[in-house]
Amino acid sequence: MSTRFEPASGRPDPTLGAIMSERRQLINLAYRLLGSLADAEDVVQETYARWYTMSRQQQDDVESPGAWLTTVASRICLDLLRSARARRESYVGEWIPEPLPDRTEWINGRSGGTVADPADRVTLDESVNMAFLVVLETMTPAERVAFILHDVFRYSFADVAAMVGRTPAACRQLASSARRRIRAAEAPPATTAQRADIVRDFKRAWQAHDIDALIGLLDPDATAVADGGGRASAALRPVEGSEQIARAVVDVVQQTPGLAILERTVNGQPGLVVRHDGVTVTVLAFDVAGDRIRHIWVVRNPDKLRPWTADDMP
Repeated sequence: MSTRFEPASGRPDPTLGAIMSERRQLINLAYRLLGSLADAEDVVQETYARWYTMSRQQQDDVESPGAWLTTVASRICLDLLRSARARRESYVGEWIPEPLPDRTEWINGRSGGTVADPADRVTLDESVNMAFLVVLETMTPAERVAFILHDVFRYSFADVAAMVGRTPAACRQLASSARRRIRAAEAPPATTAQRADIVRDFKRAWQAHDIDALIGLLDPDATAVADGGGRASAALRPVEGSEQIARAVVDVVQQTPGLAILERTVNGQPGLVVRHDGVTVTVLAFDVAGDRIRHIWVVRNPDKLRPWTADDMP
């Protein structure tokens, strides 16, 4: 989102540059807290709107505008996380965090590229990979906010407490509980190059309709989760087991001729994008443990694919 805010009075604002320099930090924070780029952009817009509804005197009284913006954004996210639980009870099928594009192909485990506005770009690191975001979804809203603010963005527990309205000791306990969830879900490490090789082999086997090869690339207890949101066809429940997943993905390409499967960076890691008639219809993220695929997340909800279809990345 490229919206920029100006003072309601129309007077020159000497703090505008400093305020807008916080935009990228706020986008990064809100995306990790909410798992949705669209929602993150809305949060940042609302945060700036609140800043500019204050009088100039009120703005001047703020000792640290950056801290003020972060506090407001965090509180908006916390409210959204609390309400999201009720909304997702009525969501059709499984809910997966919105996949984040890097707008470049990955080659031998390496990717690069830029977007039009660096201030709108989410920094790609381990705290945005899909496996990490999915674990965040299992946390309570308070755990998620305390953990992200402290462990990812390195705010002190005193600062976190001020932002979320809890004591530092309570925030410390929340972050500790969140860490236990993260550790319980951790897989044996694989390098980016190893992940790229395995995902590329998966793509080739998928294109060749080679069920046996697909089974060999999948952990026997692998799980595939699809998110259509009632807007696109998708399995309403996770598909479990390597053979079941292999047969399901082959059925997809057999039933829909003309699909193009492309190698793309998805949330900072090797993934795949499926296009039909030049339009992105599916994004796949992978969790690789050792030399096998442990989880596949398949996003088909078109509302979550807008960043991928804005210019249909060439």
